Amino acid sequence: MKKNYLLLILSIVIMLLSVTSCSNDSGDLTNVVNENETKDTIVMAIGSEPDEGFNPIYGWGRYGSPLIQSTLVETNANMEIVGDLATDYTISDDSLTWTFNLRENAYFTDGELVTADDVVFTYEKAKESNSIVDLTVLESIKAVDEFTVQMKLSRPESAFIYSISKTGIVPEHVYDNEYGEKPIGSGPFKFVQWDKGQQLILEANEEYYGNIPEMKKVVILFMEEDAALIAAQTGTLDVAMTVPSMSSVEIEGMNLYSADTIDNRGITLPVVSNEGKTTSEGYPIGNDVTSDIAIRRALSYGLDRNKMIEDVLSGYGVPAYTEADNMPWFNEDCIIEYDIENAKSILEETGWIDSDNDGIREKDGLKAEFSLIYAAGDSVRQGLALSASNQAKDLGISIKVEGLSWDEIDKRMFRDPVLMGWGDQTPMETYMLYHSSNKGVDYYNPENYSNEIVDKYMEQALEATDSQIANELWKKAQWDGKTGTSTLGDSPWVWLVNIDHLYYVKEGLDVGQQKIHPHGHAWPLAANLRDWKWIK
Repeated sequence: MKKNYLLLILSIVIMLLSVTSCSNDSGDLTNVVNENETKDTIVMAIGSEPDEGFNPIYGWGRYGSPLIQSTLVETNANMEIVGDLATDYTISDDSLTWTFNLRENAYFTDGELVTADDVVFTYEKAKESNSIVDLTVLESIKAVDEFTVQMKLSRPESAFIYSISKTGIVPEHVYDNEYGEKPIGSGPFKFVQWDKGQQLILEANEEYYGNIPEMKKVVILFMEEDAALIAAQTGTLDVAMTVPSMSSVEIEGMNLYSADTIDNRGITLPVVSNEGKTTSEGYPIGNDVTSDIAIRRALSYGLDRNKMIEDVLSGYGVPAYTEADNMPWFNEDCIIEYDIENAKSILEETGWIDSDNDGIREKDGLKAEFSLIYAAGDSVRQGLALSASNQAKDLGISIKVEGLSWDEIDKRMFRDPVLMGWGDQTPMETYMLYHSSNKGVDYYNPENYSNEIVDKYMEQALEATDSQIANELWKKAQWDGKTGTSTLGDSPWVWLVNIDHLYYVKEGLDVGQQKIHPHGHAWPLAANLRDWKWIK
């Protein structure tokens, strides 16, 4: 262990020397560290670099902000849609035609004006990219004039506005296959340098049409959490991402910052029984134990989420009740209290009795036992799975925990419960998880859940042109007083926890009002980087 620790320190020193050496070619990192004294620069390690580079066409910015590029609209700290490149937009009565009016004072950092043609080019390139940028619903897009863009959707989809809020606009006149390595944009920051595997350097865009960032130079180092921790201890970093298992370390001059998230973990519970059916690939479908709603509800009431947070997350998390806790479309009626006696009553009233006194309940000769699988190597999922297994014993339910590769999970997830994680800043995720059109499709709905009433609410929500009306319909999909996807309803998932995102932040650095972070630990912290400032 000691040898490994020394090797880690040595590797960090080599990396920092390498970065310094590389950066000194342009006079960067050394200057940055010294310039910290002027309180307008920052050095941080907040995650890994994007595989496809800083190209929105291939997904850059979808879990935070593209920073370098502007978007048509964006979400504020309260997850409300506000204008960015677009000053306003309208939706036709049939919800199919969306018209955006662009500001006329936005320029790319090479001095070229941002026009409707750039927007059309971006969306057409993104649609044909087959990347994680999902523009399936976009049928066509055209420039009405130099500063007006019109989109035609193939079906109503109110949640499409959240996809738009994540899609940075690229310049048609310079875009090529190498764009992601040296991007030009019209966002609040200007790309300076990317040393792959080492660092990204940005500068404030002094020609930005909005408020000019107070951080004039930003250096993002690409480090694992353990390396970032050591670098923070040496005073190299102003912000360092960390994890609960390392968060007890105190660093002089830095505070531990915890960001609220919808980075959730929960258990998928197949809702159909095993009738010998298989997927088209031949993988078995159905589980005779979890297909009983009494088992699913008993687990949801009988698993102590707060104990999991203390034991597995060192206290850095909150209980989860849906896939969208605390978002504008979250139904607070879905919050339940831990109640093991209620859980036991649910089981006993539905015939699950331990008749042979072996600690496991039975019903019609069927033991209340199943396997719970998780991605091997993920310590958090392993810890949560083991905690669920241990707690379920008190309910008379036997859970065998197995860590598998994702390839093996692919084959078994339609039959066995999975410790899974989601959490996106769009209600479209609710649709993907629960709509019957996704029944048995991929990781979204391996439990084969469907409910016609829930489908109807979600379809109406997509057709709504008013966001408040849409949000109320999303809430009804979770629970309408009679049915829904939550524990009170069909409970195809037992949502367990939302995991806090943790960072060491240097004293005197104000990271502003953060949005609720989505699934995936890292760049969401920098979504509001343009608002960051040193306060001393």
